[in-house]
Amino acid sequence: MNKDTFTLRESDEFIELIKLLKLKNLVQSGGHAKISIEDGLVMVNGEQEFRKRKKLRVGDVVIFEEDSIEILGFEG
Repeated sequence: MNKDTFTLRESDEFIELIKLLKLKNLVQSGGHAKISIEDGLVMVNGEQEFRKRKKLRVGDVVIFEEDSIEILGFEG
């Protein structure tokens, strides 16, 4: 399992699941992200997540294929 993190910007309270997958280059496109989520291939905090616009906040952990991403907060 590849472990990684994503740090929210100071001005952001959350990031949407579909955007995280694209930003981390885990999918080839937004369409690929949507299909992956709809097919139940993404887990958030140990549970299958089917909401493309799921708001990920500090402490959430996303698992997709062999990648695990923990959401961190901005530390100025």
